[in-house]
Amino acid sequence: MNNKAIVIGAGIVGLATARALALKGFEVTVFEKNEYAVGASIRNFGMIWPIGQPSGSLYNRAIRSKEIWKEIANNIGLWYNESGSLHTAYFEDEWRVLQELYEIFNQQNRPVQLLNKADITEKFSCVNTTNLIGGLYSSTEMIVNPRAAIAAIPNYLSTELGVKFFWGKTVARVENNKVFVANEIFVADKIIVCSGADFETLYPALFESFSITKCKLQMMRFKSTKPNYKLETSLCGGLSLIHYNSFKAASTLPILQKRYTTEMEEYVTNGIHVMVSQNNLGELTVGDSHEYGLTHHPFDSVYINQLIQAYLQQFANTNHWQLIETWNGIYPKMTNGATEIFYKVSDTTYILNGIGGAGMTLSFGLAEECVEQIIA
Repeated sequence: MNNKAIVIGAGIVGLATARALALKGFEVTVFEKNEYAVGASIRNFGMIWPIGQPSGSLYNRAIRSKEIWKEIANNIGLWYNESGSLHTAYFEDEWRVLQELYEIFNQQNRPVQLLNKADITEKFSCVNTTNLIGGLYSSTEMIVNPRAAIAAIPNYLSTELGVKFFWGKTVARVENNKVFVANEIFVADKIIVCSGADFETLYPALFESFSITKCKLQMMRFKSTKPNYKLETSLCGGLSLIHYNSFKAASTLPILQKRYTTEMEEYVTNGIHVMVSQNNLGELTVGDSHEYGLTHHPFDSVYINQLIQAYLQQFANTNHWQLIETWNGIYPKMTNGATEIFYKVSDTTYILNGIGGAGMTLSFGLAEECVEQIIA
């Protein structure tokens, strides 16, 4: 008889963990408190984003996760687009950072190109060329539609790997090898808690002991009035250079950050960096902001959305875009520099959490690594 495993949470981390366990021969059951996934895993760009990860284990994890995304998508006919990404420069200090990153990434054997204004004008009509100097293009980035993907993957796991899902079932507590759900008790050899910040309700003392906070982000969705409009690549403004850890390799970055702090204080204070991706429906996802704290107001700030849109217009041609949706998402974020929580509560129970905003990019690779440790 196969060993049994229970995964709590059916977001991207839970789905990735269920897959990894099933491939190791476990009989896997997933409990999700909602009737379908509604959390951070569907409230994002759908970006698989290796360029944002520093060279080494995290970059390799991102590349492995992308491979798994493609494997699943090809198996079930799930849409994806290997769009690549373009980081644009409109100021000399931004351009210096991109030039330095090009040299660094080249040495790391990352597939990047340094493009001048003429190159970008020829290849990417979506870019606003006014005051444009150049950009850094990377071919590793990929887009999925998170709302469709997170809804479809459970069926794939069920039919292909025999994973059982219980939707609308709240886990009240975990004790030793037992999971308590309403008036039922489920027993497993391994229990992995992958429920985002919700693990605070199962392990409040542990949650309080971790260096963890919660991040609220605001996002928007647009649709073009032009029929069959194509964005051509995932597009980023200069502010993204101070957001991702991989860019810290550039020695010129602190100079750029200092200017942003002085000239764009409202953007830095609200953690705003602006990016746009396009899904298979032609919709354009734009964001985002980052507000940190353990409790967040449920209300979105129109002012923050206005700041995002104003900056977006500096690097993207948006005159034919119409706003169709706004929302916010909340995810757990480590405050001590750690990239995730992988914590052994007992011989049977583990917490896998706190991946920050990189769940789509890292979860599949991370889950494989953690399951290897669980069964070792």
